[in-house]
Amino acid sequence: MNFHQLVLKPKRERSVILRHPWLFSGAISILPNDAEDGDIVEVVSNEKDILGYGFFSRHSQITCRMFHWGTCEEDINSVAYWQRKIERALAIRSELIISKDTNAYRLLHAEGDFLPGLIVDVYAGVAVVQLLIKGTEKIKELLKSALENCGYTNIYIKSKSSSETIEGIQTSSGWLSGEHTSPIETIENGLRFNVDFIEGQKTGFFVDQRDNRELLGKVSKDKKVLNCFSYTGGFSVYALAGGASSVHSVDISASAVAACNENVNLNQNRYETNGHTSLVNDCFEYLKEMADNDYDIIVLDPPAFAKHKRAVDNAARGYKQINMRAIQKIKPGGMLFTFSCSQNISKELFQKIIFGAAADARRNVRIVYQLHQSADHPINIFHPEGEYLKGLVLWVE
Repeated sequence: MNFHQLVLKPKRERSVILRHPWLFSGAISILPNDAEDGDIVEVVSNEKDILGYGFFSRHSQITCRMFHWGTCEEDINSVAYWQRKIERALAIRSELIISKDTNAYRLLHAEGDFLPGLIVDVYAGVAVVQLLIKGTEKIKELLKSALENCGYTNIYIKSKSSSETIEGIQTSSGWLSGEHTSPIETIENGLRFNVDFIEGQKTGFFVDQRDNRELLGKVSKDKKVLNCFSYTGGFSVYALAGGASSVHSVDISASAVAACNENVNLNQNRYETNGHTSLVNDCFEYLKEMADNDYDIIVLDPPAFAKHKRAVDNAARGYKQINMRAIQKIKPGGMLFTFSCSQNISKELFQKIIFGAAADARRNVRIVYQLHQSADHPINIFHPEGEYLKGLVLWVE
């Protein structure tokens, strides 16, 4: 195999040896002059030792995203190479997630599965693909064949506007292989959900919250529950199935609330009572205006407030405001499920923000659970940045 070489500066190979997948521009001595964005390059030390292979990006701060370390005896440009990566990822999901009761899961989680720039979520056999960098766009035909060989014959590309702008992705949303109507009905822990993978946010459903939804269901018996930023009602359905006396779902999007109502109705046979009410409302305003001591459980699962580092300060204020309101107003002995999916908000920072909210609310608060993304969103031990979802369950006196 002949690849363009990317040469590191002297003594800058340590991060590669430690298998971190990102190589920043400051570590590079010689760029491959003839390589185009997205090309696979061979990463070598200043002494010309082969360190591995990755996707090249000339204009990004992350100059190379690595997917292979050391020399490679396989043909990287073959379907078989990428198929083996997918098979290793599928083995984890088959062992831990996929069952007769769950057919919605993340198959490929970018760096978490040693395949940067690629997300694949599966809904009842439909593989929904996000190509996040030019490198994975360039090998999309290899990935298509590899996915088909693993049994995924309906493959839909879901384009991401930020990737189109930042990475120059030119592949539009559409079918790469096969076809299926959307929304599609899926099951998760035996509960039914319609997933609109074409028009919905991200790939249509947030499978990273599966375990956290299940926990909510277990503690919802006879409780009055508020689900803020409810989207299509995942937490609401689990709370009702867990025996909640009533559930209020609040989201600013009318289409999300309509989808939430559909999912609640899909699972009518699982509820002792269906005390569900949905509201199209701004969650900040709802939390501000709602009555004190009304809810036993409050769920705060907002969208990412900090999509880039410059937004961290404003995001921190937003997280503090909604959590302070919830802590102030929840019933004594109530539980607050609170989350951040902002990658730029660390676990430590998130906990400090919640500390500030509890201090301002002047109530005793205990952390009873620390939550994160489900097992089909594995965290590469060499890439701690992959732990993007942080959650706390708080017991409020």
